[in-house]
Amino acid sequence: MPTLNLELGPRSYPIYIDSALFDDEELLSAHIRAKRICIVTNNIVAPLYLEAIKSKLTKFELDEIILPDGEAEKSLANFERIMSHLLANTHGRDTTLIALGGGVIGDITGFAAASYQRGIDFIQIPTTVLSQVDSSVGGKTAVNHSLGKNMIGAFYQPKAVIIDIDSLATLPLREFNAGMAEVIKYGILGDYEFFVWLENNINAIKSGDKSTLSKMIERCCQCKADIVANDETETGVRALLNLGHTFGHAIEAEQGYGNWLHGEAVATGMVLAGKLAVAMNLLEVSDLCRIEALIEAFDLPLQAPETMSCNDFIRHMSRDKKNIGGKLRFIIPTAIGKSEIRDDITQETLQQIL
Repeated sequence: MPTLNLELGPRSYPIYIDSALFDDEELLSAHIRAKRICIVTNNIVAPLYLEAIKSKLTKFELDEIILPDGEAEKSLANFERIMSHLLANTHGRDTTLIALGGGVIGDITGFAAASYQRGIDFIQIPTTVLSQVDSSVGGKTAVNHSLGKNMIGAFYQPKAVIIDIDSLATLPLREFNAGMAEVIKYGILGDYEFFVWLENNINAIKSGDKSTLSKMIERCCQCKADIVANDETETGVRALLNLGHTFGHAIEAEQGYGNWLHGEAVATGMVLAGKLAVAMNLLEVSDLCRIEALIEAFDLPLQAPETMSCNDFIRHMSRDKKNIGGKLRFIIPTAIGKSEIRDDITQETLQQIL
């Protein structure tokens, strides 16, 4: 039985969270409707897990695409590479794509699935904290452009999400910590009890305790599933999931994709959103201090790059997908566990905090 279900009517799908799922042949094949599979992964994950997955799918016709690792690889060039591979190998509408890797692989594979022959099945097998708690759930797929992150993509849901927490054992510490920014985000934006739980379980999380990690991932997935079920295409409440991302995406675009990891940029973005809220008398300084302390506990940055000016931020943020009618829109924490969307931020306030 799945751990969770994301309820979207005919597009509903299960989310499995457990150990040793890569060894579960029945589970890995349960959501594949045809005989052909193409696994998309990268050159870091492939040596670790590709053969293990393939060995459980021997009844299918298999091939794979191995991309370079890194945020810079979530590009139109690699999207075209996937398209060319599928066409050259005569994949049809009955092919299932498997995204085996982190957020970059999940996003670009999902976009390829949404686009190839106007839509084919795909399955998410996320292998990083960030992808397990956030990007693999909810159907946001995209590639980056030099002028903006995730600006070219589609809402397209997978057939299943399979989260094997054992894969986190091979994750580099910097990547693990970067993923924790998305975990902390859920507590700040709408779950005070979860935020307190994180404060009380820092050591268990950092030590990789499986029971703790499983509870943490499930709580994040449940939070995201509840929000997405109510707003699949981000016309309202789903925008709250972008807490820290307006500033964070600007940092990534200005610094060059991959120089700051996505989670690192989001961590700083959440601090800047908190500072905005304090400047507007919407958030207590004591709450901002707790937010900063939890972020810092996972060695994440609190300060924006010194080389970025307020104008640099505004130039990138003016292309943000949340903007309506030319107004910059921000997700602002009003307390730990509460947040709201605001479009009344003045240039003076931005200048003050940046």
